[in-house]
Amino acid sequence: MTRLLAFFIAVSTAFAQLSYPPTPKKPVTDTYHGITVTDDYRWLEDFNNPQVKAWAAAENSVARTYLDALPERAAVAKELGSLYAHQGVRYGYMEQRGPIFATKRDPQHQHSILITLSSVDDPASAHVVLDPDSIDPTHLTAIDFVSPSADGGYVAVSLSKGGSESGDLHVYEVASGRALPDIIPGVNRGTAGGSVAWNAQGTGFYYTRYPHPGERSAEDLNFYQQVFFHKLGEPTGRDTYSLGKNFPKIAEIALQSSRDGHSIAATVRIGDGGDMEHWLLTPGHEWRQFAHVSDEIKQLAFGFQNDIYLLSKQNAPRGKVLHAGINSTLEQASVDIPESEVVIDGIYPSRAGLFVVDMAGGPSDARFLPAGGSHTVAVPIPAISSVFGAAPLDDGTLVFPVATYLTPIAWFRFDPRSRRVTATALREEAPMPTSDFEVVREFATSKDGAKVPVNIIRRKGLVLDASHPTVLTGYGGYGVNITPYMSINTLILLQHGVVFAEANLRGGGEFGEQWHEQGKLTRKQNVFDDFAACAEHLISRKYTQVSKLGIIGGSNGGLLMGAAFTQHPELYRAVVSEVGIYDMLRVELSPNGAFNVTEFGTVKEADQFRALYAYSPYHHVHDGTQYPAILFTTGDNDPRVDPMNSRKMTARLQATGTRQPVLLRTSSKAGHGIGSSRDEQISLAADVYAFLIHELGGDNGSSARMDQ
Repeated sequence: MTRLLAFFIAVSTAFAQLSYPPTPKKPVTDTYHGITVTDDYRWLEDFNNPQVKAWAAAENSVARTYLDALPERAAVAKELGSLYAHQGVRYGYMEQRGPIFATKRDPQHQHSILITLSSVDDPASAHVVLDPDSIDPTHLTAIDFVSPSADGGYVAVSLSKGGSESGDLHVYEVASGRALPDIIPGVNRGTAGGSVAWNAQGTGFYYTRYPHPGERSAEDLNFYQQVFFHKLGEPTGRDTYSLGKNFPKIAEIALQSSRDGHSIAATVRIGDGGDMEHWLLTPGHEWRQFAHVSDEIKQLAFGFQNDIYLLSKQNAPRGKVLHAGINSTLEQASVDIPESEVVIDGIYPSRAGLFVVDMAGGPSDARFLPAGGSHTVAVPIPAISSVFGAAPLDDGTLVFPVATYLTPIAWFRFDPRSRRVTATALREEAPMPTSDFEVVREFATSKDGAKVPVNIIRRKGLVLDASHPTVLTGYGGYGVNITPYMSINTLILLQHGVVFAEANLRGGGEFGEQWHEQGKLTRKQNVFDDFAACAEHLISRKYTQVSKLGIIGGSNGGLLMGAAFTQHPELYRAVVSEVGIYDMLRVELSPNGAFNVTEFGTVKEADQFRALYAYSPYHHVHDGTQYPAILFTTGDNDPRVDPMNSRKMTARLQATGTRQPVLLRTSSKAGHGIGSSRDEQISLAADVYAFLIHELGGDNGSSARMDQ
């Protein structure tokens, strides 16, 4: 009883101290297609304004006071620290170019490091090429991407700071780790990304180049990406143009080299909606456009015999695989794998054939097409698991990473000759036992009758009596597949008696391109209807009740959160919305927002404006409505979603008079979440999950169990 009384006193004290900073209304009026829209908080968009900085700092202080006073926070932070400390070594990106290149993350480092391995069966053979912590004592520098030369003698690495994703390219000699003087600024950004492709001799590379000051207006410096060539040892001022002068403003270029380095491919995404074209540079030829947007080639991969494999969605929304010679035309390509009921997610050539990852509504399947064969063979993987691509090795085998909701990433080897799958030594160990939990996959029925998968992670033997705190998440956009993955954040919730559910909403690609198309542009409302249906499913199945149901999402998933609680404020007890988009009428004016037009639409088109305005969360906040407890999180350095969205949404909600807390947590050391240090991740997670556990009534005794 004493403990319970202390709990309520602490909560009451935290809430009593909650006093939001004054936020004046400064109305600005716009007219879109005859509709007048008033924006009271336009002034909060300008972060160069000292008043805006002061307001954001004051809001962060309010959030800090509230979050630090939560009785759960200290225990959650301690548990997170313990879980991260006991987290096994994780191997990420992998590619063999001479040695085997990989990224490695372990509890001793704030960021992933770059290593080489002599064998996937010998972790002790790791040679450290680059440790970002060793070159930056502030621990703000992270690796954006890695590209080794064809023989593995050199590696190009993009490095950025503070989660900004604004990366400068550095070149290292692999054997010694010595940095070459070649540094190219601004190769990677959070708008169109960045990439590198080496020539065959390893004497230089093609890279993505943004306009330099003076070449374009200041507002266009994050657009108009092109391809340039850099020769090692030469000043960057002598780099030569190669491709892209006539590409659209929102082109996003991804480069790759063939296995021998003699051919280069450029995949050019036109915004983030899934439209792309492909260009090839082959020996004795100039760049040529191999595929147009209308050809619907979603992936191009170099084979090992001067050939290419293509994943096509043209008249095949679930995907088919084409095969062509390096100097062939698209019209000359043959069909290696025709469309079927199976959704093809990715293709990965090896010396012996083609490794294919399929999408089964969220979880993965895998199969292999032997070279010269006409039928694929199944590759066995765990149930309800994810396969995150595959990497061919020089011995003819392939390695591929697999994860489930309850087991972390482990790398397996597939031998096309024996058709056997064996575990490698590159396996991350779980930081806590998970045998007491299970995963079940159920289906909710959306407003229009669509069946929407819900993956539910729960304690075994759970009694469905509506008593369990539950957290639901989703994404639903860009054709992104939401797949099984073990997260320390999920483990924290499970450890505190919370049921965790993840939905495979329309807008993703879990059931093919049609699933994506049904949740984009003027059909975006389907995503929000799907999510509400999943929440109602969890309630009707008696997992939980409204007073114990929380939701969490980030980025496009933050937009989902905003739409969820503005459309159904009565359905949720607590909301965490991270780096989200809320003002759908202004988002396209930010640098990265222009890339989203092909996914969301534009206010310039009347039908698209009407759809955007109909669900824009910022414009559907109503005075007098009681909203759930809400925690917004953002980072000052976010290049993908302008933090002004979180500032304006916070101000608008606080002005409604809702009784539950509306908090804005801002980090000066982070951006969109990519490249954050381990300590920054722990700090954010401690706030987020203490907030949810507190609001939903999670089990406060879990920390004692973990320490036993």
